[in-house]
Amino acid sequence: MVQEESPVTEVIVVSDGTGETCAAAVRAAMLQFQAPWRLRIFGGIRHEAELRRVMARAGEVRALVVFSLVEGRIVAALQQEAERLGVATVDLLGPLIAKVAQRLHTEPRHQPGLLHGFTDDYFKRVEAVEFAVRHDDGANQKTLHEAEIVLTGVSRTSKTPLSMYMAQRGYKTGNIPIVPHVDPPRVLLEMDPRKIFGLVIDPTKLKPLRQARVRAIGSRTYTSSYTDNEAMKTEIERARRICRQRGWKLVDVGGRAVEENATRIIELYQQDPPGA
Repeated sequence: MVQEESPVTEVIVVSDGTGETCAAAVRAAMLQFQAPWRLRIFGGIRHEAELRRVMARAGEVRALVVFSLVEGRIVAALQQEAERLGVATVDLLGPLIAKVAQRLHTEPRHQPGLLHGFTDDYFKRVEAVEFAVRHDDGANQKTLHEAEIVLTGVSRTSKTPLSMYMAQRGYKTGNIPIVPHVDPPRVLLEMDPRKIFGLVIDPTKLKPLRQARVRAIGSRTYTSSYTDNEAMKTEIERARRICRQRGWKLVDVGGRAVEENATRIIELYQQDPPGA
C-alpha cells in the first residue's frame, strides 16, 4: 500500500508594510511542526482590490491567512472575504493594539507601514547596502572613493560580514583584501587614511576559520600556506606593517561578534571622521 504524501499547508502573510515582521512570527510558530508548508508574503496591501485578489488566492489553496493590518477598513474587508470564502485567519496585531489602547486610554493611529516607513534614513541604508554589495572583495575599485569606510585585511577576517552589517547601519562600506606578495591597490594608497580600517586577528584564531573555509568549498586550489601557522603569522604581520605605515587604524576582530567589531569601527570612525 502506497502512503499518500501529506498536503503542503500554505500560509499567506498579508501586511500593509513589508510583511517581514509577520513572516518572522509565522516561521517561529511553524518550527513547532514537522508538517510540510509554504509561505507567501503579500506586503504593501493598502486597497480593497489588492486584498480581494490575495484572498481569492487563499481561497483556492485553502491557505491560512496571517495578517498584520492596522487600517480598520482593510481589516474589515479581509474578515468579510475570509468569511465568504471559508478561509481561516489570524490577526497578529489587532488584539495587541486593542489591549495597548485599553491600557493607555487612547486611540491608536491606525497608520499603515510605520515600522518600515520610507524615511530618509531608510533610503540611506538601502543605498549603503547596494554600495557594499557592489564593492565587496575589491570589486569596482574605480568608485571605491565614494565609500565612507573601507575595510582591508587578510583572508577570513570578516571583511564581507562587517561591510554588510555596517551598510545596514547606513555607512557606505567597501572592502579590499590584503593578498600575500601583492602590493595594496592604488585606490587604497590614494584614499584618506581615516576611511580605512585594517582588520587583524591572531593566527591561532584565524586557522580554524580558514580550515572551515577550505572544507566548505571542497577546494584543492589553496596552497598549504593558507592554513600553515608560520605562513599565516608572516601574512598577518605584513598586514599590520602595511596598516601602520599608511596610518590605517587597526582593529583586532578575533573572538568578537560581527556586531561588536562593527560598533568598534564606527566609534573609531566617528572619533576622527574624514574631512574633519
